[in-house]
Amino acid sequence: MSELAFDLQDHGLQYVGAGRIDGPLVVVERIGDVGFDEMVEILDSAGRPRLGRVLDVSETQAVVQVLEGTSGLSNQSLRARFLGESFRLPVARQMLGRVFDGLGRPADGGPHPLSADRRDVNGLPINPHARRYPREFIQTGLSAIDGMNALVRGQKLPIFSGNGLPHDRVSAQIVRQARLLEEQVQFSIVFAAMGVKHDVAEFFIRNFRESGALARAVMIFSLADAPSVERLLTPRVALTLAEHLAFDCGHHVLVLLTDMTNYCESLREVGTARGEIPGRKGYPGYLYSDLASLYERAGRIEGSPGSITQVAILTMPADDISHPVPDLTGYITEGQIVLDRDLFQRGVYPPIAGLPSLSRLMKDGVGKGYTRDDHAALASQLFAGYAYVKRVRGLADVIGQEELGTLDKQYLKFGEAFETRFLNQGEYENRPITTTLELGWDVLSLLPAEELHRVSDALLRQHYRAKPADPPVAAPSGPAA
Repeated sequence: MSELAFDLQDHGLQYVGAGRIDGPLVVVERIGDVGFDEMVEILDSAGRPRLGRVLDVSETQAVVQVLEGTSGLSNQSLRARFLGESFRLPVARQMLGRVFDGLGRPADGGPHPLSADRRDVNGLPINPHARRYPREFIQTGLSAIDGMNALVRGQKLPIFSGNGLPHDRVSAQIVRQARLLEEQVQFSIVFAAMGVKHDVAEFFIRNFRESGALARAVMIFSLADAPSVERLLTPRVALTLAEHLAFDCGHHVLVLLTDMTNYCESLREVGTARGEIPGRKGYPGYLYSDLASLYERAGRIEGSPGSITQVAILTMPADDISHPVPDLTGYITEGQIVLDRDLFQRGVYPPIAGLPSLSRLMKDGVGKGYTRDDHAALASQLFAGYAYVKRVRGLADVIGQEELGTLDKQYLKFGEAFETRFLNQGEYENRPITTTLELGWDVLSLLPAEELHRVSDALLRQHYRAKPADPPVAAPSGPAA
């Protein structure tokens, strides 16, 4: 049983001892006036402080989640002091260009941010009536995204990947290249990584520093050797800072969260330690609402010039898109970008699948006044053509390519050009949207004009480039009579 004690030096009521220590959880008993999600200061036998937060509370005890792990804590000597408020992050514009740990503490050797503005990391609910509809195009420099699955300002568009696929390289390229077509607006990036190894963190930091992207970015890392429960606060720290930059400073902010599967694993670990009844694959039943509390912090608000656009990267165990994490994410977000293992093994980078990928808000951010008036029709025709290519390839696997008709062979040439010229590009190749659209028309012109039913005659006359027909093959001459 814990005992009550009053520490005159800290001027606060302390609880000495713990009823139980179970994994990352500490049960403090005989409590009084303690609230849910309240922050707790845990002192070990040497007096070293650790942060925790209240996960569950009853009339007699509180379950405290220790953010820095329970290693070295003792039931008898542990002391707990409840701080009377939830976890708060000091926010300031001067945090741009800095690197922090998963709890928002400096990890680059610099000083703590000087700010009297401390925000609750759980955020505040946004009145749905105050939300503005996401619009305006964000250029990533990747043709597979900009041309066919465009990212719109205020949207949440996740990237579904798998183990071994280059999602780290893709996310780093997006950070380096992402820009708004309006150069006069402030555009910032908040990058948060959860459960990444040290070499991956060094890759991101070096990449952003060498490219100059770090000057407009904030990097937050919860490393693989950090306590896993720290990851539960890392995306909330990132989004709290993003809300300050967007709605107080007027910036347009792109938030990249990687890897959300690691976040969900930590959520499952804590749920198991608490003895919760598990749901699908052992994840807690509130996984959907917990993910929604993060994803729904993206958007635009009436009266504020800023916006938050969110790209969450998650790895699908065994490439299973029906796994609970990608499945529930797809219900909450406005589309998905899917990395394809077959394209990756054939050397296509970025290996973004042409058909499973979708941006539901693309139609509201492209076209006349945003990109170009032919953008939406071109993307629709590329989708239709590539879908037919998939069917022709399936037929060729059965009857052989030499048995295909002339039109089907033209579609195979189009499919090859689409993958190797349109989708495929260098890791440091930044394509403007005009280059992407011209490439799209170039590969589309491998098909006969009469096959292009999703573009108007006016667009065909303006952009279609007819290819010269292949020269006829001369019949072999027979033996002389």
